Amino acid sequence: MSYPFALVLHTHLPMVLNHGRWPHGSDWLSEATFECYLPLLETAHRLVADGVSPKWTINLSPVLVEQLASPEFQRELAFYYDNVRRACIASREQFALEGQEAIVGLTRFWEEFYERMWELHRRIGGDIPGTFADLQRGGHVEIITCAATHGYLPLLSRDESIHLQLRTAVETHRRHFGVRPRGIWLPECAYRPRYEWTPPTGRDRGRERRVRPGIEEMLARHDLEYFVADAHLVAAGAPVFLYRDYVPRRGEIDEPLPESPRAPRRSPYVPYRVASRGGAGHAVAFFRDPKTTVQVWSREHGYPGEFAYLEFHKKHFPGGLRFWRITDASGDLGKKIPYDPDLAGQKVRSHARHFVELVRDTIGRASDDGSALVCSPYDAELFGHWWFEGPQWLEEVGRELGAAGVTAMTLGEALAVVPPRATLSLPEGSWGEGGDHRVWLNRDTEWTWDRVYSAEAEWVEHLLHAAAPNGDLRRVLAQATRELLLLQSSDWQFLITTGTARDYAERRIAEHYAEFKRLSELARALAEGTPLSPEAADTLRRLERQDFCFADLDPAWGQAPPGPG
Repeated sequence: MSYPFALVLHTHLPMVLNHGRWPHGSDWLSEATFECYLPLLETAHRLVADGVSPKWTINLSPVLVEQLASPEFQRELAFYYDNVRRACIASREQFALEGQEAIVGLTRFWEEFYERMWELHRRIGGDIPGTFADLQRGGHVEIITCAATHGYLPLLSRDESIHLQLRTAVETHRRHFGVRPRGIWLPECAYRPRYEWTPPTGRDRGRERRVRPGIEEMLARHDLEYFVADAHLVAAGAPVFLYRDYVPRRGEIDEPLPESPRAPRRSPYVPYRVASRGGAGHAVAFFRDPKTTVQVWSREHGYPGEFAYLEFHKKHFPGGLRFWRITDASGDLGKKIPYDPDLAGQKVRSHARHFVELVRDTIGRASDDGSALVCSPYDAELFGHWWFEGPQWLEEVGRELGAAGVTAMTLGEALAVVPPRATLSLPEGSWGEGGDHRVWLNRDTEWTWDRVYSAEAEWVEHLLHAAAPNGDLRRVLAQATRELLLLQSSDWQFLITTGTARDYAERRIAEHYAEFKRLSELARALAEGTPLSPEAADTLRRLERQDFCFADLDPAWGQAPPGPG
C-alpha cells in the first residue's frame, strides 16, 4: 500500500534590507538565514549525501529571493556574523567569571554552530537561492512561488493588483530559478471565490459593487496549477462571503459545482479542482492536514513545547544568545535551566518516529475510499528559528519515512499519484485565527487598507502611460509600482494585529504610501510634459537603491494575460 506524504515549507520575509537593522530590519533577515535557511540547506545536503531525497515542496517568496540575491545582503550578513562571534566570546568571559560552566560550554556550542553555518555560506558562494535551485534540478525539492510581496490577495481592491502580484512572482521565479513555477503558496493561505465584491473599508465601502474573479481564475491566467488551502475550507459547504453588508437570502450564495456521483465525501487528504460558479479557469487545491499541523505547530500540544528544547523567548543581552531550555510549562523565564543539546537530540529522534507513525496512520485511515495524501505545510522559519531543533527533526523524519513505507513527494509529483477529485467551489477564508480575514482586517488595521485602496486606484490610472516612450516616466512608474507592491505586503497588518512589531509596521506602511504618492505626482507631471527636476531625480535614484526589488518590473504586468494557459 502506498503512503504518500508532502511536506511544504513556506519561506518568506518582507522587504527589510535598507529599512533599519535591529530588531526588525536586516538583522531579522540575517537571523533567519543563520537559524533557518542555511540549516535547511545543510539538512537537505546531508540527506542527499546519504541517498535520501527530502522531496520538500518549498516556497521561496519573490521578495525574499530578491533580498537573498542582493550584494547588500551579503554585507549585512557578514556584519551580523561578526557580531554573534563577539557575543559568544563576551558571553563566555562573563559566565566564566560567574562560574556557570554549563553556559560556558553553550557559548562554545553557539560558536561552533555559527562557524559551521558561515562555512556553508562560503562554500555555496553566498548563493542561497541558487543552491535551492541546484536541489530542484537534482529532483530533491520543488520550488513554488508566492505573491510577489506576500500581498493579501482576497482583500486587494483591484484585479490589476492581483495580476501584478502574480505576474511579478512568475517572472522573478523564472529569472532566479530558470523555470516557471507550477504551484503557488497563496499568502496566509487566503482564498476568495468569484462573487459581487464590495470594499470592506475606504471611501467606496458599501457603494462599489462588482463581480470579481475567484483567485483560482487569476492563477489559471498565469499558468499556476495548484495551491495550498486550510482544511476548514474543504469541510465547509457553499461559499460564505465574509464582508458583505447584508445577509444573503437562501439561493443568493453559489451552490457547490456538481461532483461526480462516485466522488467520495470531501476530505483534506485528497486534492480537488477548484472553480467558482460561472468562472473561467480552475486550479487544484491541496489541503493542510489538521493532525500533523497540531503536532508541529502547537507549543502547548506539539513537539516544539518539549521541555528539553531550547527556549525561544529567553535571551542573554548583550548579544541575544539563548542558553536555556523550556524547562517547564510555567512560562517563568527566571526558572529556566541550561540547555542540553544531547538531551534535546534524544527527544528529536523520538518525536520524528512519532510523527512518521502519525503520518502513516493518518494516510491509512484516509485511504479507506481510495488513494490519499497527507499534506503538511508550515512556515519554514519554524524550523531552526522558533524551534531550534526543527531542522534536525526534519532530517530524522526524512530518514524514518522510507523505513515506515511512507513515500515523500513534492506537490507536483503528488498530482500524478493522487489525482484531483471532483470540481468544487470553496468558501472564502485563510489559515489565520478564525479561519477568516480578521488578523489582517480589523479596527487596528482598517486605516492601512484605506492607504492601499487609495494607492491602487491611483496606480490603475497611471497604467495608461505604462508603455510611454519617455524614459524618466517609465522609471518613475516602475518605482511607484514597487512602492505599491511593498505597501501591499500582508506582513504589516499581521505585525500590527499581533503587536510583535507594531511601530515598525505602521512606519513602513506610512513610508511606502508617502513614497508612492510622491512618485505618483512626479508621474503625472512627466505625463503632462514637465521635465524631471534635479531634486526629483535624486529622490528617484535614492528609492531605486533603497527599494531595489524586481529590477525588471513592468507596470504593464498589472494588465490581465489573454486567457488561461
